[in-house]
Amino acid sequence: MPKTHATATSIAGSTSADAIPRTPTSLPREFIDRILGIIAEKPARNDLVRRKMDLAKEMHIGFIPSDILILTHLSGSEFESAKEALLTKPVRTGSGVTVIAVMTKPLPCPHGKCTYCPGGPGSFFGDVPQSYTGHEPATMRGMRAKYDAYTQVYNRLEQYIVSGHNPEKVELILMGGTFPSYDSAYQDEVIHDIFQAMDDFSEQFYLAGELQFAAFKEYFMLPGSVHDAKRGLSLQARIMESKVSSKRRSRTIAELQQENETAMIRCIGLTIETRPSHARTDHGLRMLTQGATRVELGVQTTYDDVLKKVHRDHTVQDTKDAISDLRDLGFKLNFHIMLGMPLMTPARDISAARALFEDQAFRPDMIKLYPCMVMPGTPLYYEWKAGAYSPYTTVQAADVISEIKRYVPEYTRIMRIQRDIPTKVTSAGVGETNLRQTVKELCDTKGISCRCIRCREPDKIAHTPVQPDISLNTYEYEASGGKEFFISAEDTANDRIMGFCRLRFPARSLHQEITSGTAIIRELHVYGTATSIGDDGRIQHRGLGRKLVAEAERIALTSGKDKMLIISGVGVREYYARTGYRSMGPYMGKRLAEHTPNNA
Repeated sequence: MPKTHATATSIAGSTSADAIPRTPTSLPREFIDRILGIIAEKPARNDLVRRKMDLAKEMHIGFIPSDILILTHLSGSEFESAKEALLTKPVRTGSGVTVIAVMTKPLPCPHGKCTYCPGGPGSFFGDVPQSYTGHEPATMRGMRAKYDAYTQVYNRLEQYIVSGHNPEKVELILMGGTFPSYDSAYQDEVIHDIFQAMDDFSEQFYLAGELQFAAFKEYFMLPGSVHDAKRGLSLQARIMESKVSSKRRSRTIAELQQENETAMIRCIGLTIETRPSHARTDHGLRMLTQGATRVELGVQTTYDDVLKKVHRDHTVQDTKDAISDLRDLGFKLNFHIMLGMPLMTPARDISAARALFEDQAFRPDMIKLYPCMVMPGTPLYYEWKAGAYSPYTTVQAADVISEIKRYVPEYTRIMRIQRDIPTKVTSAGVGETNLRQTVKELCDTKGISCRCIRCREPDKIAHTPVQPDISLNTYEYEASGGKEFFISAEDTANDRIMGFCRLRFPARSLHQEITSGTAIIRELHVYGTATSIGDDGRIQHRGLGRKLVAEAERIALTSGKDKMLIISGVGVREYYARTGYRSMGPYMGKRLAEHTPNNA
């Protein structure tokens, strides 16, 4: 049984461990020059790795330099020319945006604790955020930053840049518990800090739209080691000084958001996690003012007896009501579903999943599937020890998920199929961390072809034509009493989805800007590698976004709607303003009767 891990690290606030190499931090200039020469030849990735290893051996470096370490030794111009070849984990920005997770501080859940939850104040793992153990990458980053949101954003932006990624379009996710249940002052503090951090970082390290790499390296003490305690403390103090001394410290959240509309580091989407009990209209209205565009909702299951058994303290009807409120306000919805909970069987889990897609009260835009794990110190742990509960094995979980994939519609994206909790801290359950790969292999064996968005994204296909023939397709369906239109831009020859738009005709008017004649664009997404703002991407910025919006406007007009609202990330408002939209409360909007559809 794992031991308590109340303190996961001793270097608070230092650069993320997965960003800075654990090897020595100095490389001879000759090695750098020769590596740049190799990169200039544009070798295949495997060939580049082999030649790097051979060069390190030839020059008696004593270790194999990581790509990150090489990047930190480059000048600004060298960095720009080499970063694509040395890009670390390209999938992180494969959807065109950079994800930054900010972990909130450990606080009690408003209803108590679910029987399977390992985290929270005073848990077996110490004082850690709700539902986490302190061993997940995002949690460890939060702990190093002492859960300061500003520091977490700075450190994560630094990590992305050092890894060769472009972080100018940020999808920010607030993790760690039911955020709308927290004290209003703390909510304001977190929201203020994340926008201030993006605005400060933009001003501090960008000039005329260009990253000032020398200033960036000096500030973050690069090259450097995460094991250097002195560096860690100095960097922690430096970031906090930037925070408290900033001219933006006294500005309001609204002022910071307005500045972020044109900053270099823009928040193009903000996701908030919550429970159905804290996801009603009043919570949604506040989340709109905070800049939120997506809600991750703890649905867990569609069975009331299971919800009661695990002490969720909400009903299936509560979940349906929350979904309806959030959807009519325009939010994108990502459901969290836990498989293999007490009282569940594989057949019951598959039936519950089918209900998610067949019952119009559910029908998620996105979904995360989590096999239930037995964690030490939880009530579920003692049920398991007593023989009253058995979690799914890896094989069982993979089989259930593969069967669920038969029923996933093309408008839903499977975001994740496993928690990011290392198996070393679990007591029972799925024993492998590559469950997605196991599921894929099983689907191939069964002949199951998943039609979810993720499985049809461009970066999941080996061959990407430069100029594919793209057609617009519309799938219409009912959801939460309203009408939904999933408009997709598709390369039908290669069965790829290049972008999509979610259009809704709300069932109710829950905000003063929403009338009976209003349509809402809940999501607009075009795929491609993250690029600088204003640059053309491999797929992004080819006019697909405007074509999708134009089609949504056409559908709304022909259906008798006279007003279009868009739930827009703060950093995307400028884009919509260029296409005829203006601020209407927390939305961007325009009167359709006054405009022809945007065919730009």
